[in-house]
Amino acid sequence: MSLKKQAERSLQSDAESEDARSPARSKADPQNHRTVDRVTQILEEVVYHPGMTFAELVRALGAAKSSVHGFIQGLLAKGWLYEDKHRFYLGPAVYGLTLASGHIRAGLVTHSDLVALHEATKLAVFLGVQAGDHLIYVAEAGSDQAAGFEARSNIRRTLLSTAGGKALLAAWPQFEREAHLRRRTREETELVDKFLAELDKINKTGIAINLSQTGTRCGLATTVRSRSGEAVASVTLVGTTTEVEPRLDKLSKVLLKHVNAWATRSTHPREPI
Repeated sequence: MSLKKQAERSLQSDAESEDARSPARSKADPQNHRTVDRVTQILEEVVYHPGMTFAELVRALGAAKSSVHGFIQGLLAKGWLYEDKHRFYLGPAVYGLTLASGHIRAGLVTHSDLVALHEATKLAVFLGVQAGDHLIYVAEAGSDQAAGFEARSNIRRTLLSTAGGKALLAAWPQFEREAHLRRRTREETELVDKFLAELDKINKTGIAINLSQTGTRCGLATTVRSRSGEAVASVTLVGTTTEVEPRLDKLSKVLLKHVNAWATRSTHPREPI
């Protein structure tokens, strides 16, 4: 029997078993559901232990491999999870929902904010959030064809290879940041060394800078903070190196001015971006 059919049979069995065991309740009372419980447990396990393997999730749930496999495949297909080197992390769908529902917008970012920043700088603007060991762009304004295509075709980027990722990483508590850096591969040694050399300056100025591999494009970024001061997202300005580098000081001031203003106002929690 295929894993898919085994998973379907397991799901049906779970639901029937749950119905058989559930005591009579008022229709007004919320009721647990075995399938929903297991799906939410997978998400919660990944939240608290990003990078879990399939075997670790099976042990955490105490369920059959075929059942857990079915849940994970469904979550991967819808973007609630993503897999990298056989390890699981929260997917971009989660961050899209949190952005729309107001959690990420504890930093109070609206689409109008991104457009205003683009108009003030004449550069592409990207809003990014952390997902596991990656930065995921969840909104943009004013991107040119090249920048927009790159952002949409590669939504997951390592934190160390982006200005927005480096800005977020610099804002982490030291022990979390060091643990992240220790997990990097040998191929990322140069990126780690470069980031550590830049760390003091990022913390002092609030601005992280990154050049593309070809050196033709340059990005500068800062963190978006909630009213409590927590870094919840990053905003990155991106343009050609020739147009960004001569204006770095001025662009940095404009970026910080806009982003700092967002965190001091109040707005409706479901205002869309």
